[in-house]
Amino acid sequence: MKNAKGHGRIAVLMGGISAEREISLRTGEAIAKALKDRDYDVCPIDVGHDIAARLTSQRVRVAFIALHGRFGEDGTIQGMLEMMRIPYTGSGVLASALSMDKIISKYVFTAHGIPTPASHILRANEDAEEASEKLGFPFPVVVKPASEGSTIGVVIVQDKEGLAEAIEHARQYDHRVLVEEYIKGKEITLSVLNGQPLPIIEIAPRSGFYDYRAKYTKGETEYIIPPRLSPMAQEEAERFGLEAYNVLGCEGCARVDMMANERGKAFVLEVNSMPGMTETSLVPKAAQFAGIDFPELVEKILKGASLKTAVRGG
Repeated sequence: MKNAKGHGRIAVLMGGISAEREISLRTGEAIAKALKDRDYDVCPIDVGHDIAARLTSQRVRVAFIALHGRFGEDGTIQGMLEMMRIPYTGSGVLASALSMDKIISKYVFTAHGIPTPASHILRANEDAEEASEKLGFPFPVVVKPASEGSTIGVVIVQDKEGLAEAIEHARQYDHRVLVEEYIKGKEITLSVLNGQPLPIIEIAPRSGFYDYRAKYTKGETEYIIPPRLSPMAQEEAERFGLEAYNVLGCEGCARVDMMANERGKAFVLEVNSMPGMTETSLVPKAAQFAGIDFPELVEKILKGASLKTAVRGG
């Protein structure tokens, strides 16, 4: 049964079981409200292990994915929806998995000539002493788990003495750890909506580090549009961001996080295939600057919902 908007029941998938659960709930609540305000038949679902049964019992026709982190942003929920033949928003299985994995996505960027900070990947039994001897770049460095978002587990390490503690911290979230060159300069981000770039935002946290607190606490970060970069540097950053989105095979809405060094050259850090949609989130800010209010943004994302895998005879 379709509603006045031409869709059946829309499930907003939120919450989940990742370390980013609380942010996902905030994202999902904002999306569900925007859709309800536009007269869609909306069914918010806090995702658990019974998600397939709940989608069936609720007779869901379309899934709006508002999940962050593992089991929501990494291709797993996307694969289940493909099997159930329920169209969904955002990127498909492979693009979601590639985007979530900072190590593999970095390989892809490098293969396509997209600038990304130099890095060292720690083996499972590699300690800080071994890692520091293998780094081809100086301190400070950034230590991060391979598959987490919202800056969870990420530490900037100023010298060799702090490396062991940072590695141990990152390994609480993923056994694979990335030690990355620290790019001194401006943190910038490019949101991409259905393949089209939105305005670049410069992120200027008061603490100097855009960590979990700076991201999700009002007043902790200044957002500057347009960024304090030359027109040529902005154009180059937009090009690199779009290339990163495309080479990973992303669809719908995604956000490309970058650092611009002191000369203005952009380096791609990662792609978020399901960016946040809270009151402090970057995509809504960029969309608003481009003249797209939040309900319209959500509706544009919804209209791109689809199955990505063709089934013969299906």
